[in-house]
Amino acid sequence: MSQRQVLQVFEQYQKARTQFVQTVAELATRPQNIETLQNAGVMSLLRPLLLDIVPTIQQTAALALGRLANYNDDLAEAVVKGDILPQLVYSLAEQNRFYKKAAAFVLRAVAKHSPELAQAVVDCGALDALVICLEEFDPGVKESAAWALGYIARHGPELAQAVVDAGAVPLLVLCVQEPDLSLKRIAASALSDISKHSPELAQTVVDAGAIAHLAQMVLNPDAKLKRQVFSALAQISKHSVDLAEMVVEAEIFPAVLTCLKDPDEYVRKNCATLIREVAKHTPELSQLIVNAGGVAAIVDFVGDSRGNVRLPGVMMLGYVAAHSENLAMAVIVSRGVLTLDAVLQTESEDHIQAAAAWSLGQIGRHSPEHAKAVAQANVLPKLLRAYLRPDVSEDLQIKSKKALKHILQKCVHLEALEPLLQEAPANILKHVVAQFSKVLPHNPKSRRLFVTSGGLKKIQEIRAEPGSALAEYINTINNCYPEEIVKYYSPGYSDSLLERDLTG
Repeated sequence: MSQRQVLQVFEQYQKARTQFVQTVAELATRPQNIETLQNAGVMSLLRPLLLDIVPTIQQTAALALGRLANYNDDLAEAVVKGDILPQLVYSLAEQNRFYKKAAAFVLRAVAKHSPELAQAVVDCGALDALVICLEEFDPGVKESAAWALGYIARHGPELAQAVVDAGAVPLLVLCVQEPDLSLKRIAASALSDISKHSPELAQTVVDAGAIAHLAQMVLNPDAKLKRQVFSALAQISKHSVDLAEMVVEAEIFPAVLTCLKDPDEYVRKNCATLIREVAKHTPELSQLIVNAGGVAAIVDFVGDSRGNVRLPGVMMLGYVAAHSENLAMAVIVSRGVLTLDAVLQTESEDHIQAAAAWSLGQIGRHSPEHAKAVAQANVLPKLLRAYLRPDVSEDLQIKSKKALKHILQKCVHLEALEPLLQEAPANILKHVVAQFSKVLPHNPKSRRLFVTSGGLKKIQEIRAEPGSALAEYINTINNCYPEEIVKYYSPGYSDSLLERDLTG
């Protein structure tokens, strides 16, 4: 065989390898092909090509493996069992930037599925190699590495700590400052994934100077970047008062409130989540948000949103109201009660209704004035119905019941309480009757209206256990009226009167 023929054979072999990996990489983009590729044993065919002498074949083989591993955890598991990860980690240090991006993609695709698979990536020594990639000149390599580190960190505090221990956080903070927009997004996302697990991990991110750089980007025109920035700041803020105060000290208010009207719903939701996480800690932080116009902005946001997007706003109103009478009144003045009432009526998801019920309870529990504001919105019958419905979640029933009790124990607006005399079960009824027993002895006008509205008649129809609290409340009410009136409205009185006349 001549030298020319030998070269032709090698050329054909190279073309065949190139065509094979390119075809597999293309086929792996379509879900309907995945099972066929898996059954054909494509993993074992791709593995040797990671060591190919031709760089483009190496890169395309890694890309194909990443797409397969990304599809489901079975294929990701096959990558681990095929002993492919050590070769990828080795290549991260040795190969060119194109291969490094592809190798980091495979590591990310494996790590994303479960803590066990993420741990397998860590166990093969990937963290040190990925952190070194964060120092590369090429922004695409940094982005791929940051993405993989974020996917490892998101699974749990131990894995996030391993990422921190590898020295990733200061480099991720540097990546946030890079001009490349895509790199900024992924680095912010990775910082969010690290921060979410514990105060200690969040503090590590703060100590690296992340807050100042994230805060500078809250009004960036790029929606995808803002999503990640708000997510990271919310994950930092949620853990403690100190961390929330550090975020606030970066002077994000009132600027962030404009993002509650952002066209991107995830920006709006993450922004509302950040405001909720700050507000929940102390009355002082809530007051700062109120002073910046935050409650009115959140009320508008809840009114304009639907479904899970509005949930953090619903909860934020409850957290603010829970802190003090004045803050609860700020929610009332901003028409928060009417907005929460609309959520309770219009949302089909139980967990959103439950959040609205909880928030209404936090508003109404402070004083008769607060309870009246809630009761006048006709909220009480809706809470009662939510509590009594057999087809709703236990959480919605519990939160509706607690909210009812909180509001009833302060409510002296008798007009709003009367409809409950007919519908409420005994455990709620005693709270309703208790409020009448507090007001009627001291208010002649209310006593008269209570008779003419049919309230006294309803009281006589209640069957209470002798000696029970409910029986005591009924006796207190009855003692406000002459005995003849009480008898007149008692069940069976007209029959006994008629019988007396007939026998007489």
